[in-house]
Amino acid sequence: MIYDFMRLILFFDLPVVTKQDRKIYATFRKYLIKNGYMMMQYSVYCKMFANREAAVKHVNLLERNVPKKGQIRILLVTEKQYSKIEIIVGGKSNQEKIVNSDFFIKI
Repeated sequence: MIYDFMRLILFFDLPVVTKQDRKIYATFRKYLIKNGYMMMQYSVYCKMFANREAAVKHVNLLERNVPKKGQIRILLVTEKQYSKIEIIVGGKSNQEKIVNSDFFIKI
């Protein structure tokens, strides 16, 4: 069996004006993490699937758990397309500094 790995990239913009809005935002974010999503950057998460069919089934599950306010966008790309992503940064983020410090331990 050949697998065509797919990446589901989820972009979301939820209101965080009120305390209730922030709670809904946090609940949705925790839902994504609990279900295997990885944060690419703020409000952008991705998850890998074995094939397109599995990704499409997951989209149906997402539709049942999306907050009523705000916007959610989903982009499905093949792993080959995703591998061509380019990251341009002006400097290292705190997360990158922490990860890199683990790799360069002086003895």
